[in-house]
Amino acid sequence: MSEFKHISVQEVADNASAYTIVDIRDPQSFANGHMSEAMHLSNQNLAEFIARAPKTQPVVVVCYHGISSQQAAQMIAGQGFAEVYSMDGGFEAWRSSQAVVTSAS
Repeated sequence: MSEFKHISVQEVADNASAYTIVDIRDPQSFANGHMSEAMHLSNQNLAEFIARAPKTQPVVVVCYHGISSQQAAQMIAGQGFAEVYSMDGGFEAWRSSQAVVTSAS
């Protein structure tokens, strides 16, 4: 079974376009602010993501603080993706050091 790895905020920031970034926080939190490259991933679109996302593209899973993303990353890694990462510190670590995009209400 594939295992996920950990990745730092800085590693993602340095080469964000190389990753498929999925944010698993709740929809309201995502709408209030997210990484510019991130897509929201929920139970509603998970099956479609697994079916359509390129398995060779590295995936970075982002949550609030880097805890629940580990379980999600493990599940995604088990779906045949070559490289899956949990971003250490989560979105809160990103917010404190990087640019954040907010959705218009």
